[in-house]
Amino acid sequence: MSHAPRFGIWAAVHGSRASHHDPDEPDDASWDRNRALVLEAEALGFDAVLVAQHTANPYDDARDQLEAWTACAALAALTRRIEIIAAIKPGLYHPVVLAKMALQIEHIAGGRFALNLVNAWNRAEFERAGLPFPAHDDRYAYGAEWISLVDRLMRGERVTHAGPHFQVTDYQLRPAGSFQPRPTIYLGGESEPARALAASQADVWFINGQPLDDVAALIADVARRPAANAPLRYGLSAFVIARDTDAEAEDEHARLLALADRDAALRADTRARTDAASVMFAKTDAAASRHVGTNGGTAAGLVGSYDTVAARIRAFHAAGIELFMLQFQPFEAEMRRFAERVLPLIR
Repeated sequence: MSHAPRFGIWAAVHGSRASHHDPDEPDDASWDRNRALVLEAEALGFDAVLVAQHTANPYDDARDQLEAWTACAALAALTRRIEIIAAIKPGLYHPVVLAKMALQIEHIAGGRFALNLVNAWNRAEFERAGLPFPAHDDRYAYGAEWISLVDRLMRGERVTHAGPHFQVTDYQLRPAGSFQPRPTIYLGGESEPARALAASQADVWFINGQPLDDVAALIADVARRPAANAPLRYGLSAFVIARDTDAEAEDEHARLLALADRDAALRADTRARTDAASVMFAKTDAAASRHVGTNGGTAAGLVGSYDTVAARIRAFHAAGIELFMLQFQPFEAEMRRFAERVLPLIR
């Protein structure tokens, strides 16, 4: 890898990442908590924050949910160094409107803004609002047309387009190109349509947490494809449990697994509202007995002593991962532990 590893955090947009029953972790998705969390992450040396987009809490709609794009605009004004990555579901925004919002937040942030394209898995978020929720591959076809328009609009091109989903005539957005040709485009998803879209449109492909050999195979598959924005870079989601010894880390993992068992009803309800074709959830179901956290969580294996976790991160980096997007619980305390005890072993 020619790029040094970078480290980001998942914002607490719907509270805890591992269990909603942890007495040490407030199930708090408030703006106040997220503002403090991101400002501290920046001060600790983290490089990025990912703000996942949901209109209602995807696990329990009686719980709070932070709105991604308005929060990112506020974070852009408050921070000075950290990259702000806002997730976006194309079915919720017209590409002209979204491209303009992205350019505005980029200007507020002084160029430190990126978007993460996700093609959605929560049917209820769309269907309850009367919005269409096409089949999996059709969502990716829609997303491909959508992101191609957003890309051109964010570059400041004058766009005329007639396609199966969008008709745009003589549209140009300003200001554009003030910091870079356009904001960075991240893309998540591991299905075949997702891989194809990553190669054709993205700058960075996000991979869900999973063992090193599986990650290396995914990277090898996508790296073989012609990339429109070569060289395509890679990010990995992971939940970290680091302690003085491997045994202490495994004990904490077991504690969180036991707490997560109490969320079984929430998980079942979420699964009932999930697109069955979602690769992320298919893998999650298969690994449910051995990991905690979302988007693969501890399946990436970042559980162990400080030296063990650092060594595993170096191995993922050697395989091609540049950005590690990390989860913790309790978030603030474990984020500090990682910054103080693991980062110095890597940097």
